[in-house]
Amino acid sequence: MTEYTPAVYGTGLKATIQRVGGHLAAMIMPNIGAFIAWGLITALFIPVGWLPNEDFAKLVDPIIKVLLPVLIGYTGGRMVHGQRGAVVGAVATMGVVVGADIPMFLGAMIIGPLAAFVIKLVDGVVQQRTRAGFEMLVDNFTAGIAGAGMALLGMWGIGPIVQVVTEAAGDAVEWLVNANLLPLASILIEPAKVLFLNNAINHGVLGPLGVAEAVRDGKSILFMLESNPGPGLGLLLAYLFFGPRSLRPSTPAAMIIQFFGGIHEIYFPYVLMKPRLILAVIAGGAAGVFTFIVTGAGLVATPSPGSIFAYLAVTPKGGWFGVLAGIVVAAGISFAVAAALLGFGRKTGEETPAPTSEPETTPAPQEA
Repeated sequence: MTEYTPAVYGTGLKATIQRVGGHLAAMIMPNIGAFIAWGLITALFIPVGWLPNEDFAKLVDPIIKVLLPVLIGYTGGRMVHGQRGAVVGAVATMGVVVGADIPMFLGAMIIGPLAAFVIKLVDGVVQQRTRAGFEMLVDNFTAGIAGAGMALLGMWGIGPIVQVVTEAAGDAVEWLVNANLLPLASILIEPAKVLFLNNAINHGVLGPLGVAEAVRDGKSILFMLESNPGPGLGLLLAYLFFGPRSLRPSTPAAMIIQFFGGIHEIYFPYVLMKPRLILAVIAGGAAGVFTFIVTGAGLVATPSPGSIFAYLAVTPKGGWFGVLAGIVVAAGISFAVAAALLGFGRKTGEETPAPTSEPETTPAPQEA
């Protein structure tokens, strides 16, 4: 997949939000293939996967905790300052990866471009003052020093900050659960998911609470708040029928990975490209939770990954209707809201441009 370039949105708060979302998406879209590779390995080889394999399953954690964040940091750095920015961004990302015990996608989106911006400033000062014949030596050392410094900053600063943000989001979700405001939990869960905090909330907050409830009642709805594949399926269907024409061909594969493989991360970039679509997945998530409540649905364990097959595997006997109804309703509401927000395919003046050529880079100095 070639590089995705965000659209130019003009000025104002709305345009700023769209621009930020577009740049976040631009760090993810070139790496969708890596996400699909991780999704396939996860869906196939984890203990509850289609073809459980203990040795192959060892790939899952290193890919999501190290490889994917480093790829995101590399891409973000490349957007800012070409290949030099990419290398420094990747090195800096290792700082946030080591500085936290959760997948550090959000930290990579911050530190990668920031590190590239730093080396861009350094190059602007140093390159004009470098004597002929010393360009390569100076370039390598400045990149190394900037990368090392930003890695330390990421480990000691940005990583812990993102960890605090993650814990705060989890605490807020836990408060809504304890206050019996389950449908409203989607207002926090869905935005947190899009920022790649889904695993922290699901396994760090909802999972333990759900286990305690399942021990007491034999099932728990808490396992279904974050893992419902319906909202993501509805969003991707809306993109397939009404999204920018340049992106429609990518959605069928994303739907298969998301709905049947349970890898929800695959649809997050589609929301980031058009941030207003967060309303669609919030509406779908809330509608699904409400349906689960009305039908008395629940699961006996966490469906991991959150695929339709995993859902059916942990559905208690006699509970099929409520579980399937919640997924279908969530998908339908998410699709309807997303289709409306996409203007039912009509040109709105914010059409996401087709992937374009490589980003602007700073030419390296010629060796003497």
